[in-house]
Amino acid sequence: MLNLIREKIQKIIKYFKNASIKYIISIAFTGIAVIGMLIVSGALYFRFINSTEDIIAENNKSMLDQVNLNLDNYLHNMMRISDTTYYDVIKKKDLANESIDKEMDLLYGANKDSITSICVFSNDGEVVAASPLGKLKSSVDPRVNDWFYTALSRKENLHFSTPHVQNIFIDPDNKYHWVVSLSRAVELTNNKRTTSGVLLVDINFSGIEQICKNASLGQSAYVYLIDRDGEIIYHPRQQLIYSNLIEENNKIAAAYEEGNHEENFQGEERLVTVKTVGYTGWKIVGVTPMKDITSDYSQMSIFAIFIISFGICVLVFLNMLVSSRIANPIRSLEKSVKELESGVKDVEISISGSYETKHLGKAIRSMVNQMHSLMDNIISEQESKRKSELNALQAQINPHFLYNTLDSIIWMIENENYDGAIIMVTALARLFRISLSRGKNIITVKDEIEHARNYLTIQNIRYKNKFTYNIEVDEDTLNLASIKLIIQPIIENAIYHGMEFMSGDGEILVKSYIKEGDLFIDVVDNGLGMPQEVADALLTIKSKAENEKKSSGIGLKNVHERIQLYYGKGYGLKIFSEPDEGTTISIHMPCVDYSEVRKREEDN
Repeated sequence: MLNLIREKIQKIIKYFKNASIKYIISIAFTGIAVIGMLIVSGALYFRFINSTEDIIAENNKSMLDQVNLNLDNYLHNMMRISDTTYYDVIKKKDLANESIDKEMDLLYGANKDSITSICVFSNDGEVVAASPLGKLKSSVDPRVNDWFYTALSRKENLHFSTPHVQNIFIDPDNKYHWVVSLSRAVELTNNKRTTSGVLLVDINFSGIEQICKNASLGQSAYVYLIDRDGEIIYHPRQQLIYSNLIEENNKIAAAYEEGNHEENFQGEERLVTVKTVGYTGWKIVGVTPMKDITSDYSQMSIFAIFIISFGICVLVFLNMLVSSRIANPIRSLEKSVKELESGVKDVEISISGSYETKHLGKAIRSMVNQMHSLMDNIISEQESKRKSELNALQAQINPHFLYNTLDSIIWMIENENYDGAIIMVTALARLFRISLSRGKNIITVKDEIEHARNYLTIQNIRYKNKFTYNIEVDEDTLNLASIKLIIQPIIENAIYHGMEFMSGDGEILVKSYIKEGDLFIDVVDNGLGMPQEVADALLTIKSKAENEKKSSGIGLKNVHERIQLYYGKGYGLKIFSEPDEGTTISIHMPCVDYSEVRKREEDN
């Protein structure tokens, strides 16, 4: 037997002596790598067995931390709604002569996906204000509910109830929701006298249910939610528990400290993870059966065998792949450079292979990024320059308009028409105030309409009532953002090219409204009008009116370009006209709240 083994060894040694160095290196490298892989895999496998429970326990804690964070954010949002209702609405109103119904409706409308109702009660249980339903059932007394007397007995805190069906209001649709009630004591002002009351925010329980339902701990693991007394708030098998078909160890879990605990419940070993929710005292409980943990061992064994087999196959062909590892990154880099040469802008530069190849790829990527950055900077500078030029042109005041207005004022004073002079001076002062606007190019629609109104007042007096004007403003548009001085040039165009040749029958209408989520401001006149093709050309070619003495030097095209520079090609002016029928010029801008513009300016 020993002689046979000795002969086999000698044959192997002889074989290796006659083999090429490439083959010897390949076999030696593969053999060492396989042995190392077996050793490492075995060590990892036994390490996995010892640490799986710890890993799962930490994962459960992390998952419950995430559930707690989501639940905490959800409850904080509800608390913010309660704070907003109390401090921004209730405290600022005297209920004897002021109503808070509108504010309540707005708060409910903004948060109706998260809440089912908001209601304010007096300490007698009477409804002060509510949204969306506000009429109590005749047989209901809110004062007997836990959320009501808990709020009044502990006034300094916010109080969360356990889930219940809120059916105290008369609902024509007979829809009663499963809710968690957030209540607090509030101070109600009535004829400057303060009385106690209760603010109730009914939180839609489906939001809490969805947060808990989305938590995944494993195959048969689950998460449930209890209050400080162990009463179940949410459980994935809640109906079965209420029907006494199954049981849960919730009362014992209420006494557990935060962290992981091992327990035996009804003969089943379980890993229980507990996390306390701040402000409420609720506890999130994650339950993982130990059989789920041990079942991973066999899966890990199969996985380890697969990895080892796959590794051996890879190592056998490793030497064949070395050359491709060097060549393929260079080939990919060459392909990227050719795409750049062909004019493709967004090319992903490959960075792979050896150190030298990676360094070259990074250098090319950096060069391309710098080139794109320079191009973007040039485009941005050109756009800023164009905006500045248009804004500077827009900010100019026609000296002829100013001279004529001052001459009219002097003529009125000389003829002792002081009331008319006062009207024109006041309108001119307001016109200049809004024109300046502290250097801002974005103002409210309200100010832009006011600027147009002052301009119309002056021109109506100057032209001795050749035309009448009317302004119709949608209240919802007043606090939207508008580019400054865009209506006045259009009105000026209507007066100089339409009203001037009429004898008292001229009409100008300015109206603002919201359509399909965008802001529109129309200037309509009943002047001479023009063919539609001429009207369309006004926005694409240089208007002769820009060089006329009577024009302000501000063309319709200028207004059109300013809007498009700020908001994009989808916005601007539209001109609709017919000869002898009049002209309508429509300004189209996005609906942007002016407060958002101010906030961005302050942040910058």
